[in-house]
Amino acid sequence: MRLRTEKTEEEANLPITEEALELCGERSEGFVFKELKRSMINYPLKAWIAEAGITRRITFHCFRHTYATLLSHNGVPIYTISKMLTHRSVKNTQKYAEVTDPDKRSAAKTISLK
Repeated sequence: MRLRTEKTEEEANLPITEEALELCGERSEGFVFKELKRSMINYPLKAWIAEAGITRRITFHCFRHTYATLLSHNGVPIYTISKMLTHRSVKNTQKYAEVTDPDKRSAAKTISLK
């Protein structure tokens, strides 16, 4: 997938899974989501959240946070996550790549006093 970020205006090539590619429909040339504007995403998102019975405020940015956290939890290096999020600096990525409880338990088990 090739994209241009709105914030940094940088172009990036990002791989997507076969599963995600299948959800995009039949492959063709050009844009997948023709003329999709960022503001258009919030309308269906609000409806999906309401239908799910979620009362907490959730934004599209929450998905980026979850994506980064899941990548980190699955052992993806922080530099790779930074590139996947199109951050200019790894420093920006560190706030998203939280250490989860299972990661903490796993780290604690690496030390043995026997």
